[in-house]
Amino acid sequence: MKEVCFKGKTLMITGGTGSFGHTVLKHFLSTDIGEIRIFSRDEKKQDDMRHNLQANDPELAKKVKFYIGNVRESRAVRDAMDGVDYIFHAAALKQVPSCEYFPMEAVQTNIEGTNNVLHAAIEAGVHRVVCLSTDKAAYPINAMGTSKAMMEHVVRANARIAAERGKTVICCTRYGNVMCSRGSVIPLFINQIRSGKPITVTNPEMTRFLMNLDEAVELVKFAFEHADPGDLFIQKADASTVGTLARAVQKLFGDTGMRIIGTRHGEKLYETLMTREERLRSKDMGKYFRVSSDNRDLNYDKYFVEGKVITESEEAYTSHNTQRLDLDETVRKLLTTDFVKNTLNNRVN
Repeated sequence: MKEVCFKGKTLMITGGTGSFGHTVLKHFLSTDIGEIRIFSRDEKKQDDMRHNLQANDPELAKKVKFYIGNVRESRAVRDAMDGVDYIFHAAALKQVPSCEYFPMEAVQTNIEGTNNVLHAAIEAGVHRVVCLSTDKAAYPINAMGTSKAMMEHVVRANARIAAERGKTVICCTRYGNVMCSRGSVIPLFINQIRSGKPITVTNPEMTRFLMNLDEAVELVKFAFEHADPGDLFIQKADASTVGTLARAVQKLFGDTGMRIIGTRHGEKLYETLMTREERLRSKDMGKYFRVSSDNRDLNYDKYFVEGKVITESEEAYTSHNTQRLDLDETVRKLLTTDFVKNTLNNRVN
């Protein structure tokens, strides 16, 4: 596998002012990368990021360029794409309840927006694109997950086209809950504790995968290094019940009690990172699973089965059957996040 070199290259991050974009900057800013291009629609967040970089890394801040635009607008995407070598496509609507109420907004950003980015990348001759997906795309039951599942189909279709043209490699990553990212329940729990209120839990028996932002970036980097067109990469991840997660936050920040509020719109009892059907064609790469794209065309008559599929299990890979963290293990997992560590330090100071 040819190693991907970032030296002197231009990396574009769509949705780059989010939690993922900030973590990418932490990983790449001090490397020999040439330019990091932040593409997003929120000028306030861009201005905050710009000032933070200028204050804390003035010599490195000049590597970061800001482009205001929306992935829904193909012109804005094309205008920002010139000279880009690599793309992390993170722009998305991610809130399950809001997507339930406004599903067409999810369609326009998560599906049509992704198509715009990939078409522009192919036209501009971008070398590699990694699109970020979610566990909610596997067996989706809500609008957000359905839009992300369709996004993955858009990724595979464009990856096939790009492979035929021979220049742009497009792949996808899928991961579970990223702790302390936008929309994560952990900051909500902490704010409720600080206010002296009981924390609100939907269903204590729900299970969720737990990843930190650094792991999310490492997954994307691994995909860059190992992807063939249309591949889907999944990190093996720990999980906990929502009740255990709530008690772990209370163990760190104080016990103000717990109030059960019931399942929100579109929520599952557990999440699936890899479906049974995907697992049948997956390859175990140690820390990650690689699910190859089905690159057959529509002329099924010419295909035959060569050999046999070997797999560990015919089960889907879910937050119910992965390694389940107990209370102390969940506390240790929380302490791998900068947000939790910094919040604890600020409280002490």
